[in-house]
Amino acid sequence: MALLNIHSKIRCFDGWLYYCSHASSACNSEMRFAIFLPPQAESHPVPALYWLSGLSCTEENFMAKAGAQRLAAALGVALVAPDTSPRNTGIEGEDDDWELGSGAGFYVNATQPGWREHYQMYDYVTQELPALIETQFAVDPARKSIFGHSMGGHGALIAALKNPQAYRSVSAFAPICAPTLCPWGEKAFGAYLGPDRASWAAYDATSLVQQQILEKPIMIDQGCDDGFLDLQLNPTRFKAACEASGQALALRFHDGYDHSYFFIATFMEDHLRFHADYLFE
Repeated sequence: MALLNIHSKIRCFDGWLYYCSHASSACNSEMRFAIFLPPQAESHPVPALYWLSGLSCTEENFMAKAGAQRLAAALGVALVAPDTSPRNTGIEGEDDDWELGSGAGFYVNATQPGWREHYQMYDYVTQELPALIETQFAVDPARKSIFGHSMGGHGALIAALKNPQAYRSVSAFAPICAPTLCPWGEKAFGAYLGPDRASWAAYDATSLVQQQILEKPIMIDQGCDDGFLDLQLNPTRFKAACEASGQALALRFHDGYDHSYFFIATFMEDHLRFHADYLFE
């Protein structure tokens, strides 16, 4: 059994919010995560909804800002939020740029020297972390879904598309839909995956959805006043790929909303209920 360090346990809406860390074999470093267990978990295993955060975030942002725990407690759904990268690995330049390294793991398995020894975030969030959660907490391994924001929205989309049997549903807030074609993705993929752009497609949702479609619809919310929309996010490119492949997609644009957690909190209830419909089928 993996050694789990519980740093704090906080009562919340009659459930419990835990901040934890553990030694990750995938990332060869200590990794942190937060988990909210609803009150129903005291009597039986509950479904789990995994949240992947965006650039510069930690395991704390979602739990502190998204306003998800009240409804998750009512629905009986656990919420799991990992950190966005390994930390303090000693990689040169790891902390120099908020778009690369610490806080910017991009949910890929790095192949390049330096990064590959620690930055195996795809394996971490899709394999190691769920296995840990399912053995250490009252969570049903047969019922899990995934969602995220920005870089984490990218991570949620690729996790679901690459593992169509693993997740019952997927959604995203302002995801990076085509990372191979935007500055954020080009910087990260170039560093983590190397100069061969053909290899990047394995972590690009717009490419993946042309090869694999999901049985359930994908839900995406996007703010129209998001400062990153035009240069970094490319939701309409993803929509076109979904239409071409036959993937059902609910892409909703919202006037006046930006890229922040105020936007996320506004539409969080819609996402929780969307996932609950499939988690309790």
